[in-house]
Amino acid sequence: MRTYDNLVEAINDLRAAGHTTDFNIAFDQIKCTSTGICLLPSQFDIVAHHRFEGDTDPSNSSVLYVIESHDHAMKGVLISAYGMYGDSLNDEMIRKLGVHER
Repeated sequence: MRTYDNLVEAINDLRAAGHTTDFNIAFDQIKCTSTGICLLPSQFDIVAHHRFEGDTDPSNSSVLYVIESHDHAMKGVLISAYGMYGDSLNDEMIRKLGVHER
């Protein structure tokens, strides 16, 4: 797995590689910000993840997930805060995303 020095570098490289969809967490699913299409945890795979911590503030931390739908029609990224500013998720999404947090 490729490593990145910062979040911006990772996003730019992944977009150039075809991961152009921006996803957001919507409690029990992920949602494409431009189309409104939602995917349940059973409809996508996390193909990679990258953890970043803020240079000056350790609580400024995030995880970048590289996501592909099972039909490969959607490829993109999901940025999620962790720690104190973590997103509210349901149990199924926690299991899906949590596998990659270790």
